[in-house]
Amino acid sequence: MSILKPGSNCMGIYQAGETGVLIDACDYYRAFYHAACQARRYILLMGWQFDSAVRLVRGKEAKNAAMDLHFLRFLEDLCDRTPQLEIYLLAWDFSAVFSLEREWFQDFIFDWTTNERLHFRFDSVHATGATHHQKLIIVDGTIAFSGGMDICSNRWDDRYHLKSNPERTDIEGSIYGAYHDIQSYCTGPVVRVLSDLFTRRWLDSGGESLKFPEVRRRIALGAAEAFPLPTQEVAVSRTQAPVASIGQQGVHEIRRLFIDAIMSADRLIYLENQYFSSQAIYAALIARMTAPDRPALQIIMILPDRLPFTEELFLGLPQVKMLRALQLVAEKTGHSLRVYSSTALEDDGKRRMTFIHSKLLLVDDRFLTVGSANATNRSMGLDTELNLSWEAADPAGQPELVAAIRGVRSSLLAEHAGLYGRGEEWKFDRIEELTSHLECLADDGGARLCRYAPDAFLEENDWVEALDPIALVVDPEKPVDSELMFESFSKIDTSSFARGILKLSQGILGI
Repeated sequence: MSILKPGSNCMGIYQAGETGVLIDACDYYRAFYHAACQARRYILLMGWQFDSAVRLVRGKEAKNAAMDLHFLRFLEDLCDRTPQLEIYLLAWDFSAVFSLEREWFQDFIFDWTTNERLHFRFDSVHATGATHHQKLIIVDGTIAFSGGMDICSNRWDDRYHLKSNPERTDIEGSIYGAYHDIQSYCTGPVVRVLSDLFTRRWLDSGGESLKFPEVRRRIALGAAEAFPLPTQEVAVSRTQAPVASIGQQGVHEIRRLFIDAIMSADRLIYLENQYFSSQAIYAALIARMTAPDRPALQIIMILPDRLPFTEELFLGLPQVKMLRALQLVAEKTGHSLRVYSSTALEDDGKRRMTFIHSKLLLVDDRFLTVGSANATNRSMGLDTELNLSWEAADPAGQPELVAAIRGVRSSLLAEHAGLYGRGEEWKFDRIEELTSHLECLADDGGARLCRYAPDAFLEENDWVEALDPIALVVDPEKPVDSELMFESFSKIDTSSFARGILKLSQGILGI
């Protein structure tokens, strides 16, 4: 039975020319750079965050580049070189919570001081408490990129995730840690559907109505290492909360997509995500594991070992509770649930994690979805999200697509284990042997794959409950009600909250 159901868990299933995935920003930024260099009429960019000084291409290739490699100057060079080119950039008008992590005065930097054909807007028209989280780039209506990656600081890394990489520096020149993410690409008629999503968001944000000329040409990915998926069908799924001022209806296609995919699984559920706090996904996993007369599953999750301080505080706690409960259910029902992180062992014996930012769900090597949606309540109902999906609805009749999806999974697991580039991806192919192989790697002190192990202080019940009311506001599935927010904060036991903050700070800072 097909997982994808147009009108329920996706907008529709659309025709594509070429489609597939790009793993990690080294290849995605390179692919975008080469695609944009071929642009003739327009480039559309929307995302959660952009930074003007991000270097798109690094290393040896950068020495021979014909264009400026810094994001904003690159876009300006494109406008100067191509007189008919128009560039539209739509960024989330971020909240004050993220002000220390963002480049300030972007409307001035990107719009007022640049070429008149480079148009920048902040998107601030959302449901209360929501963010614009879709990441989408379209070049000439010919090729589209979508997934978990923004073009911003601290995101670039290659698939080796080395302990030390001189190219892994932020826009200030400072070194940051290893970082993992996934993006998709597609050509063909589906790109028009995605272009329409952009133009609608641009209009809803207060911008003018946009119409673009049809461009009939092929745009190549360049030297990027891609994982093509041999299918001409791509599904598009969204999350958006209702916004009365622009007539926006609530859409929960991604939520339904995750539930349907999980419930359909017969052998394997493989998930990579930055977080795990979604009540809907949690309930779907419980329902599938307790469903009678269904085969035993291998459920494998790849999550970050640690989150930034505030995220650890309000999202890490629900995550730990859910994972512990899922593990108990798996043990009682005969399923195998394994949660891993990827780290590098430093010379001092301490582990330094590869931060997992990807948003991927794979089922039975016959279904794959990649997008912007985290496994959080927000991404299932509140924030604007965008996922693309591929399905071998008839696995026996689509062996090439099944093999390609399996190839993506095997390559990802080899990467997380620190085995990328060694030709050992085949060791991860067989679903029947997958858990035992991963457990052996987790027992190997020299491997990067390690069992997810949150700090014990996250589970100390004398203060954890004090944070629950805030978590309801930080990670809601519906627009935030001001009265509910006030009520939630009024329920906080301030003494327990203070003790919790102190303990969490001590644990994270190691004091």
